[in-house]
Amino acid sequence: MDLRLNDAVMNVELSGIRRFTYLVRDTPGACALTIGEPDQNTPGPIKEAAKAALDNNNTHYPPGNGFPYLLQAISRFEAEHHGLHYGPDEIMVTVGATEAVFVTLSTLLNPGDEVIIPTPAFGLYEAIVRLCRGVPVFLPTEDSGFQIDSGALAASLTPRTKAVILTSPNNPTGCIYSKETLDAIHDLLKDRPVFVVCDDVYRTLTYVDGYHSFAEYQDMRDRIVVVQSFSKPYAMTGWRVGYVMADAAVKSRLEVFHQYAVTSVPAFIQPACVKALQTDTTPMLEIFRKRRDYVYHRLTDMGLSIQEPQGAFYVFVDVRKYGMDSITFCERMLKESLVGVIPGIYFGTEGYMRLSYCYSDEDLKEGLDRIERFIKSL
Repeated sequence: MDLRLNDAVMNVELSGIRRFTYLVRDTPGACALTIGEPDQNTPGPIKEAAKAALDNNNTHYPPGNGFPYLLQAISRFEAEHHGLHYGPDEIMVTVGATEAVFVTLSTLLNPGDEVIIPTPAFGLYEAIVRLCRGVPVFLPTEDSGFQIDSGALAASLTPRTKAVILTSPNNPTGCIYSKETLDAIHDLLKDRPVFVVCDDVYRTLTYVDGYHSFAEYQDMRDRIVVVQSFSKPYAMTGWRVGYVMADAAVKSRLEVFHQYAVTSVPAFIQPACVKALQTDTTPMLEIFRKRRDYVYHRLTDMGLSIQEPQGAFYVFVDVRKYGMDSITFCERMLKESLVGVIPGIYFGTEGYMRLSYCYSDEDLKEGLDRIERFIKSL
């Protein structure tokens, strides 16, 4: 009797980010600066919209892709705010950006297909590629200011390349790909049968002018998939809702996988998503901008090497000069100074640590004070 489980599942580990976060959580007295979750609560009007939907008995099966009114609201929002023109029939509401990425890669990949993942990168991408029996191809960016070097990208392309994943602003670096970087990527890919997955979930949390998404290259529209989320800009992480946009021919296949995986997102949260799209996120952005400035200057004053984040709510700190791998460094800092951050190796880049500034001003000050004491002890 053969009781072996799926090899793809057996060869993928649980998230190192989660494991280390649990280690910090279970360390008495530790100050955690680990998770990328806004400390603010979901704005009241968004919650009220969900409550009203429940009171109106909006608790039955919704259409698989999302209610038409939400798809239309997303279409208008993307056109007005981001200049991206996808019709309601080219949008699908998903169970967070995670499902959007999973559905996208599950639909695109055949066994053995290669996916280029610029690193450092969120570990989700590698795991999903492997679960889909694809092959992750890592493209290091730490020596090019976390921009993608066109020569290195060209060298990574093979006849088996099926997709490139672009995350901008980036988790964990906070880097935004420049227009020059995007132009170079476009020049390399425009005539190739390669998809580009644009994970743009942090695009409303940017601190610089002139943000550009690769999705703007409409001559490649048939090969671009855009992933978005309500989690970060609206403090809706626990709602688990996002969406994916793609050319109609691709989206029609994405919805097949989505239908058999989850059927749909809950009906009563969809009116709340419309309300979210009408919510001004500027106040939250300014909170994170202030925290970014404080964290960046505190860490640089300690003599640490950091590229100033341009978006999201993370800093990726170079600790290679201390002669330890990132897990050892972070474990020692947790044990000796009771402050937790995430080792860079969990993002595919050794010698760094990721600090999240999603925490209160008081927590950030306390955490940074502890980091400073640890640094001075080395």
